[in-house]
Amino acid sequence: MENLPYLSAEKIHGFIREALVEDVGPGDYSTLGSIPKHQYGQAKLIIKESGIIAGLELAEKIFHQFDPSLVVEILLKDGDFVNPGDIGLKVKGSAASILTTERLVLNCLQRMSGIATKTHQLSQMIAHTKARLMDTRKTTPNFRMIEKWAVVLGGGLNHRFALYDMVMLKDNHIDFAGGISNAIQNVKRYLDQEGLNLKIEVETRNLKEVEEVLAIGGIDFIMLDNMDYDTMRKAVSMVGGKYPLEASGGITEETLKNVAECGVDYISVGALTHHLRSMDISLKAY
Repeated sequence: MENLPYLSAEKIHGFIREALVEDVGPGDYSTLGSIPKHQYGQAKLIIKESGIIAGLELAEKIFHQFDPSLVVEILLKDGDFVNPGDIGLKVKGSAASILTTERLVLNCLQRMSGIATKTHQLSQMIAHTKARLMDTRKTTPNFRMIEKWAVVLGGGLNHRFALYDMVMLKDNHIDFAGGISNAIQNVKRYLDQEGLNLKIEVETRNLKEVEEVLAIGGIDFIMLDNMDYDTMRKAVSMVGGKYPLEASGGITEETLKNVAECGVDYISVGALTHHLRSMDISLKAY
């Protein structure tokens, strides 16, 4: 398992448990009604298109959590580049257990591999710069842990996991607080009162706001939101390496390379997890 703070055996177990409750409910009656209880079966995971495979470790956990007697042979590693016809894993044992877990396994593998593949493709586009690709909180509810895991397997970085592990002062926070200075001072006072040690990122919409953040200081990251290339380059020059800079807002595959070449440290792309195509993968008996 990746060394990620949001991944733990307990959390993965809980995710699988809830997913099985959703899909299986009181029983997989199609399987229970058509397959003899002690029927033996074996199946293989067939890759049908090129990309980055992600979710094999999770698939093994799903099989074993539902039925510990299933024998799973993983033939590839999460993060490997795969081609059509490659076999990701083989599973043997109760035919009924294989059938009941098939859709959950495929749903996770297909989506995770789609995310990992897109992350890898975009990361390669900016590999000649210092910029690193990051995800966002634009994830599927109750599936965030899995989607962010896939981003890392594709070579990207995770931004904050949720609202509780980092402070991000966005435009609405700043406007409701009465300006950048008030927002920063208020949140620093709050963190001190609550004994919280969290990093602070401030979103800026123009060079004037970048100047304000630099004048106040005491933060950890500056976000450059929806800025054009020239403005971003000026912001990079103004900050002069004092704080890491994240570019964000409407960045597409067509603009990504140009943004990276402006000199920012990070580029967050929500489309990694909310606008993607799942990889074509199937599980077939043999």
